[in-house]
Amino acid sequence: MYGRKTLAFASLVCSLAAGSAALAQSTESAAPQEVVTKVLEAVQYLNEKGKAGFSEFNASSGRWMWKDSYVFVYNCAKNEMLAHPLRPDLVGRPLLQIKDNNNKPIFKELCAAGAKPRGGWVEYAWPKPGEGGVSRKISYAHAADVSFDYGVQAAAGIYNAEMSVEELTNLLNTTLDPEKYPAH
Repeated sequence: MYGRKTLAFASLVCSLAAGSAALAQSTESAAPQEVVTKVLEAVQYLNEKGKAGFSEFNASSGRWMWKDSYVFVYNCAKNEMLAHPLRPDLVGRPLLQIKDNNNKPIFKELCAAGAKPRGGWVEYAWPKPGEGGVSRKISYAHAADVSFDYGVQAAAGIYNAEMSVEELTNLLNTTLDPEKYPAH
C-alpha cells in the first residue's frame, strides 16, 4: 500500500512538473496578499458565474494564473476537484485522500482552513511549477457560498520558505474587512 502511494505521489510530481510550462516562464513569485486577493476574487466570480466559470479556472493561461501561482477549485463535500489549470486530469476525481510526501492530508486540511469565516492557510509539500522536485507551499483556501452546490472552495498558494502560517494568518487578520470577514 505504501509503495502505491509513493508511486502515485511521484507520478503526481512528474505530471505537475511537465504540465507547468506556462508558469515556468515567470521568475516572479506571487505575494501572499496577491494570493488572498485572487482567491477572494475567484470566490466572487464563482458566485456570479456558477459552474459556467469553471472553464476559465481550467484554462492554462488567463486571469487565474499569474507569476508562479494559480487558483484551483474543489468541492469538499463531494470530495471532487472541480477545476485545475495545470492538472486537468484531476478534474472530477477524488481529492481528500491526496497526501504530500510528509503524509499530510492536503485537501482535508485545505477544506478545514477554507471553512473558517476568513478562510485559512495550509502548509504542505507540492511541486512548484517549472521546477523538478517538491517545494514548501502554503495555500490560502476560502469557501465559496455558491448557489449551485455546497462545499465549494477556491485556493491558491505561495512557494515561500520564510513566512509561517502564523504570519500569514496575522496578515489576514490585519487586512480583511472585519465586517465582511469576521474572525469567528
